[in-house]
Amino acid sequence: MSAAGVALMLGGAGILLAASPAQAASVTFKTECIPPSISGLPPIQGETTVEITAPATAKVGDTVDVTWKTVKAASKNPDVIDLEANMVEPSGDLKVGGAQTGVVAMKGPRENPPIPKGGDMKLSTMTGKLKIEKAGDITLTPDKYVITVHQIMKTETKCAPKEAVKASATIKVEGGSGNGGNTNGGTNNGGTNNGGTNNGGTTAGGGGQTDFPGKPVDVKFDCGETVPGGITTPVTVSAKKNGGNFDLTVKTAKGAMKAPVALPKGALKPSMKIKLGGADTGMVNVTGPANAEAIAQGADVSLSEMTGTYKPGKTGKVTLSPADMSIDVTMVAGSTPLNVPCKATSTGVSLELDTVAQAGGSGSPTTTTTTGNATSGNLAETGAEDEGGIKALALVAGTVILLGGAVFTFTPWRRLRGTR
Repeated sequence: MSAAGVALMLGGAGILLAASPAQAASVTFKTECIPPSISGLPPIQGETTVEITAPATAKVGDTVDVTWKTVKAASKNPDVIDLEANMVEPSGDLKVGGAQTGVVAMKGPRENPPIPKGGDMKLSTMTGKLKIEKAGDITLTPDKYVITVHQIMKTETKCAPKEAVKASATIKVEGGSGNGGNTNGGTNNGGTNNGGTNNGGTTAGGGGQTDFPGKPVDVKFDCGETVPGGITTPVTVSAKKNGGNFDLTVKTAKGAMKAPVALPKGALKPSMKIKLGGADTGMVNVTGPANAEAIAQGADVSLSEMTGTYKPGKTGKVTLSPADMSIDVTMVAGSTPLNVPCKATSTGVSLELDTVAQAGGSGSPTTTTTTGNATSGNLAETGAEDEGGIKALALVAGTVILLGGAVFTFTPWRRLRGTR
């Protein structure tokens, strides 16, 4: 799952930069690769050579295309099996530094020539999009990457730098038109913070303002064994003032991936926790409806917008950050859904609000005491107490459901008995 390749650049449509000439530069760095646990192989120490291509210049407000070409991967195909053509799919993180910081989620198609046992891994070129938000020199540096193999079963080799990596490309950015100065097209309004950025998020409040658009932040979700490789997607938290409360709208990726099998109406229902920081603490739960239309095989997969209400428990500046997510998967109407809990392993501030404490505010305090399906702070629990139950539910039908940037694999009982 903006994850719009894997990712949709939320908060406003960008303009693809095509006028500036592209630049390509390569960098080599020491790398450690962790083979799949089922292989029993030890970590691999090697070197990775990557070539990053990006425009030489850009303007604030542009959205630019960047590419990652793996000239040499640190790991080889183990001496276990010959890999057939089009079985290898790469993904990775491209660090953004200098005048602007962040991470671009990169992804390549499942394309490769046949790779013999012990042969060099041949990875397709990965692509991603970067929204230019600040003037100055922006650097692009390759970071960790994942080699996913889809032959026989889905396995992942995770590779990460073992030394400081030098920037591979630099984009020189000129000031934009003002309306493109941030992701949501906000302006400075003569020096006020309405629509500006603060601590990585969008500051909102005061001056009679009622609508507060947030800033998309890249979030990585670990969904355990149910979703190998997890999900990476930009998430945007926006708010609309409703008396002393705030109605929240949370958006994730749209149309980023393709469904390998048909998904019925009502198959996917998301929910998420929004973490409060600054003056207030706690969590706010947001939920979204299930998909209203069936999703055909090969069509785009999206999650619905999620909504909820934040009732401030404290007065002051409060930050809102995407936290853990949960997805209910129902393939047959009326059946018990498979709940997939996904823990946010990295996130950031999407929005900052000026708040006034309300009686019975839901933000503070917080506890971890569970009562039924909710916790104090009016936060519905989206995780599962019985991990074994999730795994048991997953053992139903030999099919694959693609969701965002991840694959759910359901193993037939017959095959399970064979492996045990």
